[in-house]
Amino acid sequence: MQDIHHILKTYWGYEQFRPLQEDIIRSVLDGHDTLALLPTGGGKSICFQVPAMALDGLCLVITPLIALMKDQVEQLKHRGISAVAIYSGMNRREIDITLDNCVYGGVKFLYLSPERLLTELFQERVKKMKVGLLAVDEAHCISQWGYDFRPPYLQLAELRSILPGVTVIALTATATEPVKADIQEKLKFPKPNVFQKSFARANLSYSCLYTEDKVSRLLEILQRMQGQSIIYVRSRRQTVELAKFLKSRRISAAAYHAGLKFEERSQVQQLWIEDKVRVMVATNAFGMGIDKPDVRLVVHIDLPESLEAYYQEAGRAGRDEKYAYATILYGPNDTNELLQKIEDAHPPVEFIRRVYQCLANYYQLAVGSGLLSSFDFDLADFSKQYKLQALQVHHAIKRLESEGYIQLNEGYYIPSRLYFTVENVALYEFQLANPTLDKLIQTILRTYGGEAFVNFVKISEPKLAKQLNLTEQELRKKLEYMQKLQLLVYEPQHDSPQLVFTKPRQDANTLVLDIAKLSQLRKRAQAQAKEMVHYVETTNRCRTQLLLAYFGEINDTSCRICDYCLAERKKQREGQDETQLRSKVLELLQVKPYLPKELVQQFEPKYQEHVVRVLRESLDQGELKQLTDGKIKIS
Repeated sequence: MQDIHHILKTYWGYEQFRPLQEDIIRSVLDGHDTLALLPTGGGKSICFQVPAMALDGLCLVITPLIALMKDQVEQLKHRGISAVAIYSGMNRREIDITLDNCVYGGVKFLYLSPERLLTELFQERVKKMKVGLLAVDEAHCISQWGYDFRPPYLQLAELRSILPGVTVIALTATATEPVKADIQEKLKFPKPNVFQKSFARANLSYSCLYTEDKVSRLLEILQRMQGQSIIYVRSRRQTVELAKFLKSRRISAAAYHAGLKFEERSQVQQLWIEDKVRVMVATNAFGMGIDKPDVRLVVHIDLPESLEAYYQEAGRAGRDEKYAYATILYGPNDTNELLQKIEDAHPPVEFIRRVYQCLANYYQLAVGSGLLSSFDFDLADFSKQYKLQALQVHHAIKRLESEGYIQLNEGYYIPSRLYFTVENVALYEFQLANPTLDKLIQTILRTYGGEAFVNFVKISEPKLAKQLNLTEQELRKKLEYMQKLQLLVYEPQHDSPQLVFTKPRQDANTLVLDIAKLSQLRKRAQAQAKEMVHYVETTNRCRTQLLLAYFGEINDTSCRICDYCLAERKKQREGQDETQLRSKVLELLQVKPYLPKELVQQFEPKYQEHVVRVLRESLDQGELKQLTDGKIKIS
């Protein structure tokens, strides 16, 4: 077993671990199933990547976040570590080759979305893999008490029976006490083993500001504060409108939402990371996996649906441990709107069945077919075609997800890929017989090497077309022609949301829906929303204490930097000031009576308002009295 400090230094360049990371890693290396709770930016990936490097064999990583999965794979490759991923949008041949490489090709990390776990293809191959560690990221998704329950995660228990003796590490940023217990039960931990870093963020100032004009209040905050900021709003339209407004006020801003094309999203994200755009106005599609430590401010214009979601999003501020702010702006109707939104998010069973039938028609799937089929999904086009309201469709799909029938992944970028299906000798013979395609094949091999015979390689059509003096359209036609001849597999790029049928297509009329569970989900969402409202409306307790209590962490120490603590400190300072001012007033009046104006002028301007208050209270209490000439003296 390699030394973990040597691994950390060699691959990540760090001299030492962050607090709790080493304890978690040593627990895993000792063979103990381990649940690790670290806040956003707390270094969760290190906790499974370092022990995986120390152990013999492959690390199997289960995560539902495909964009994050792809990002981590690229980071590991950049560090010289062999890593691959399987996710919706890949064809069967590509998955087949990737799994083969995990069996025979020395791959160290295989990232997998949970719906792939019980496929026959995966289960047959995983038995042949030498798996050293099973890492379950976003582990709260396995618990139906959590805020983002994913039914495919329940299949992890069966995976454990296929991989006897393999240690499990489960990781999440947020979990209440019932969720922590549920995670360990569902993953069949032999005994409880939780490592939890405090949910307190000593450098993060939480505040909730009531206002009837959110935009003006936001403008005030941004003009008063400097540094990179994220403004979270509920809808795509709001991102565009608010970013436009801020730019009109000479505040550098950009809009980000899942509906943007990959190039647009990448461009605005990069401008923000490079500090060329100061404010990112975004839906909650933004932020996951983005490692930007110097965010100084996160503002929520609309109430999040749960404290778990809020804690994760707010936690993107101040990851450099320097002072930062997390602010919620709420108005007179916000709490009612949130509770109504929860109601709208749980449509009638009949509507859910109708949407399922429309999806089957949309993709022309027969009953019993379509298992793990992945399709580009355009919500607007689908809703228009079947004369349905897009928002209602969105909620129905979420309920079908919770029932385990489908899964909808946000749009993420998959570049064009290519793989030669014939041996190089057969390809050479084809080149001799087809001189018009010889130059194209030579260019591909020269640019991307022999790897194209072993695995899918990413290609750039613009780059290839330029080298061959072709248009991109001409190049694609040639590649498609060679695919028809079964010389290669060509997958053009896409960045559309992916809809996956996680069960074979059912008859919508007899679609089994767990009414009791759907009702339970609705009640839990209502309870979470009410906790969110309670947090916002509470004005007599430290914000950090409120959050900690929600996550089952009792702490009597105030944070001293939230809106409540700052207000209390101000009151305390003013009380101390007024005590000293009262003594000074009495000292002056011991010498002679003063007119109120004369007395006030004996003090610095910043204290004069307080002196007026001291005089008024002292006169009311009879400590001082006013003479007929208007002067004040001690009673």
